[in-house]
Amino acid sequence: MWLSLNQSIYKCFDDVIVPARDGTTQIDHIIVSPYGIFVIETKNMKGWIFGSENSAKWTQSIYGKKTSFQNPIRQNYRHIKCLTEYLKINESVMHTVVFFIGECKFKTPMPAYVMNRGLSSFIKMFQRVQLSESEINRACGALAHLKLNPVSSHSEHVQSLNDRHSANGTGGSKSIFERFFSSSSSSNAQTKRRGFFKIDSSHSNNKRSLFRDLFG
Repeated sequence: MWLSLNQSIYKCFDDVIVPARDGTTQIDHIIVSPYGIFVIETKNMKGWIFGSENSAKWTQSIYGKKTSFQNPIRQNYRHIKCLTEYLKINESVMHTVVFFIGECKFKTPMPAYVMNRGLSSFIKMFQRVQLSESEINRACGALAHLKLNPVSSHSEHVQSLNDRHSANGTGGSKSIFERFFSSSSSSNAQTKRRGFFKIDSSHSNNKRSLFRDLFG
């Protein structure tokens, strides 16, 4: 069982598409707290999982059938880099977490921040205050702005991924970043008036419903 997290301390934002200089990146869950910002990549997988911090690909094995997938540690590293730039905040306050949902078993040693249980307990281990109330408000306001004023749709984000991984895909991606950050200050002010701490519930997929158990 996962222990619940106190919503007055931990502010959660789900499925956030963040602008980047080479397109966009989608972050499954962001939790803002006095103890730092937790950037969580979730994987819904069964079977045996093989991987290491430095390998480009990891492997899922189900009854001998093997499938490779992108190293989620590297994937989340990009998320943190983009989020750090967007929030204009020190990277040292970011905590990377990779959480596997589903009946899976790790068959190779994993770092402590890669897990398939005990997510809330891991988050609660961090007790050193790293963000002031004003910094928390600013970060939550910026994320709420992203949710209310998306930089792109999910289909556009997928296209951004295709562009980034193709040989001719760099043209125009920087303009997404520049276009978003040139948005009017009145839009930012409107976001602040609507409140920093809105927890998004616009989607209801399996990963999100399981993640919600963290908050009771």
